[in-house]
Amino acid sequence: MVIHLTRTRFAMCPRKKMDIEDLRNALFSYLIAKKEDGEFILRIDDANQNLYSLEAEESIYTLLSCFGLTYDEGPKKEVENVSYIQSERLPIYKSYAEKLVKRGKAYYCFCTKEELNRKRLEASEEKTSYLYDRACRNFPKDEANRKILLGEKYVIREAMPEMGQTSFRDLVYGDITVLNENLEDHILIKNDGTPTYNFANVLDDALFNITHVISSTKFLTSTPKYLLLYEDLGFPLPEFIHIPEILTDKKDILIDLLDQGFIPSAILNYISFLGWNPKNTKEFFTLEELIREFKIENIGKRPSHFDIKKLEWFNRHYIKEMEENEYINFVRPYLEKFYNVEGKDEAWIHHLLMVNKNRLNFASEIALTAHMFFTTEIDLDEESIAFLKSDSNIENTLRIFKSEVEKTTSWSLENVKEILKYVEEESGISGKLLYMSIRIATTGSMRGPNLMDCLYLLGRETILERLGE
Repeated sequence: MVIHLTRTRFAMCPRKKMDIEDLRNALFSYLIAKKEDGEFILRIDDANQNLYSLEAEESIYTLLSCFGLTYDEGPKKEVENVSYIQSERLPIYKSYAEKLVKRGKAYYCFCTKEELNRKRLEASEEKTSYLYDRACRNFPKDEANRKILLGEKYVIREAMPEMGQTSFRDLVYGDITVLNENLEDHILIKNDGTPTYNFANVLDDALFNITHVISSTKFLTSTPKYLLLYEDLGFPLPEFIHIPEILTDKKDILIDLLDQGFIPSAILNYISFLGWNPKNTKEFFTLEELIREFKIENIGKRPSHFDIKKLEWFNRHYIKEMEENEYINFVRPYLEKFYNVEGKDEAWIHHLLMVNKNRLNFASEIALTAHMFFTTEIDLDEESIAFLKSDSNIENTLRIFKSEVEKTTSWSLENVKEILKYVEEESGISGKLLYMSIRIATTGSMRGPNLMDCLYLLGRETILERLGE
């Protein structure tokens, strides 16, 4: 069957929640399909139920939706009653493995775990690499069938070629060739009747007409085995695209990033650069723009480094670009998670959030930037204390400032502006010395939003309390 439509898939074993590398692989698969107006398939590789987690499976659906990677076929979007969940397809794998046995492309193996472990140990003692020695490869079929009828445990192994070489072309890494003598007769069906990952993966890709197989470089050395399976099964070969590893101390931070208030589109934008280069100076892409710009030939061969500071830079840009109401609705829940705003004026809350709009790297950072407005006490660090002692005029300046605050009967940004102007005239100091002195004395920090905004948000009573007697 000739397939003209580009079809890619994201296949994941639900033993863990999606991490940043999983997201990147899903994104690239999605982009390759959509650039050619093709179809993006989701498959749940749960044939090994010992590794299954319902929570992990649900997170796959949730996160793909969160990042806008809508799949065309998959669980909950079945086509013609076809299942995209491997645990529901077990008879299919067994039937195809049996077909390979009948055609002489696979065989029953009755070697026990104890026998195989002994041979591995012997190879280790001899300091040689272990490959299954094909002890059951030429076992008489009648005898094999008799053992099966008697209930003996067995696996089904593919009969790999013993001579020659196997070659394929990867669209990222180019031509790859391996000697067949280095390929083990790998297991297709385990002794419990379930398929191995490699067999189920290849058979599903073939049956779902996947035209482009996108996977991590860790599977590059397994691809010759996949290639031979395609040939033995009689299916057309797909294009192979292996993507380099993402280097980081912790890959499973995707959920944490979302919980901290990183924007999905910002994460997706940054992740797209981990292994891909648009070959221009553009840095910010919508998903639609990525579809238009993405080219397989621009995928790199070297591993990429996940840099949280770079991601923060991306996210900060996206926060700055938010419309006012969108921003307020996005950040306010994080403020309320950390602080009790009951009784606070709506205009005050709105002002607090807006003065931080261009300062936040991620939404939950509001807990740090807003801390000065909710705490009853401030602690000065050594740098701040040293600054307050750096000039003899500072003490007098703070006295004048406190006096003016005490005289004020109403509190607004305009009042604050007038107070600062008066203090500057009366104290004879200006610039950093003036503003930094007042900032430290009232907020406890040398850094923060504009001073006038800080003073307005602190309020008259809090300022007088912090200035003390």
